[in-house]
Amino acid sequence: MPAAATAPGRPLCNRPRRISRRRAAYSFPIVRLRGLPFNCTDLDIYRFFSGLDVVDCLLTNKSGRFSGEAFVLFAAPVHAELALQRDRLNMGRRYLATDHHRGASAGSPPPPPPSKRPRQEDQHQMEYTEILKLRGLPFSASRADIVDFFAGFDLPEDKVHIALRADGKATGEAFVEFPSSEEAKRAMNKDRMTIGSRYVELFPSTPEEASRAHSRSRQ
Repeated sequence: MPAAATAPGRPLCNRPRRISRRRAAYSFPIVRLRGLPFNCTDLDIYRFFSGLDVVDCLLTNKSGRFSGEAFVLFAAPVHAELALQRDRLNMGRRYLATDHHRGASAGSPPPPPPSKRPRQEDQHQMEYTEILKLRGLPFSASRADIVDFFAGFDLPEDKVHIALRADGKATGEAFVEFPSSEEAKRAMNKDRMTIGSRYVELFPSTPEEASRAHSRSRQ
């Protein structure tokens, strides 16, 4: 039989590619990190995945303390696959485990924020200073946006510090300083309220933690 005619410049084989089940699983590219040091920050995770396009990361807490786990969102499935190749590499003296977040699938929305009740119980037991830490901010958030978020509280823009990565991009974290620890504790009522479409988490912090974050931003 004569060969089928093809259009000029068109490849002879134009069969639709089959997407493997494994690749389809990465259509929502989230990787879970386990075994993180308990003093780990978002910036440490960005450095661990240096060379990959990290969109956001969430460090998880249990009973008000960091659990040693984080979920990292990448810009593309291929970056999530490359991230998995860093399984068993170390951060400091800790070996980290990476695996795909099986709860994510194509088109599935991000999980809702956890119930506020356990966190509220933990917050009453925490020792407050005048410093609060914000996490989960939009990367485009400005000092003015954060001041607006705390409308009704005494917070000038010069008391807002937005944490930055080594490349100058925002980490999604910030530290704010109120006139007193009582005002900071009252501002915790804004926990898990939104800026834009993002739920913002609030945590009691210390001047020392804020200073370390500021120093890292200048490196």
